Amino acid sequence: MNIGANAKVSIKLLTVAVSMLVFAIFIMPPIYDAFCEITGLNGKTGGRYEAVPAVIDRNRLVTVQFVASNNENMPWKFRPSVMSLKVHPGEVKDTVFIAENHTARDMVGQAIPSMVPFKAAGYFHKTECFCFNQQELKAGESAELPLRFIVDPDLPASVNTVTLSYTLFDVTERFADKNDKNGIDPEREG
Repeated sequence: MNIGANAKVSIKLLTVAVSMLVFAIFIMPPIYDAFCEITGLNGKTGGRYEAVPAVIDRNRLVTVQFVASNNENMPWKFRPSVMSLKVHPGEVKDTVFIAENHTARDMVGQAIPSMVPFKAAGYFHKTECFCFNQQELKAGESAELPLRFIVDPDLPASVNTVTLSYTLFDVTERFADKNDKNGIDPEREG
């Protein structure tokens, strides 16, 4: 094998490696998100739901359980105010989650929801949710984070319990980067 052939093979392998990296970083995440949204897999819940008057099924109760966890890099305390609620499908329910920033610095958090069973995600509608926005807490501050939801009356009869889980991430650096790009000094804002 000569040097020219080795160079061609090396270039081909490098091209394949770069293509795989581009696919994994830039192309696959939107495809995965679209797939999860269409199929309801991975328990991803949809965005804001515009409530319309619905018939409340008073003959049925569904238990909605709430779970809160922190990403390993998030030092806040984060928990639901109640562990579960019994709801009639079609009725609007409210609850709150509690976030506490016990650090010595101002921080920004973002909650990402997930639901099990996965097939219930398409029947759980959030009309108001702290997960729609980033949550900024100053050092030592705490907040009640509202959640308003409706369990769709069309939820399959075999589903009697759903678990809504939120994972809280520290997005302080991304928030600061975004403000820097917009010409905003986060230290002077307030």
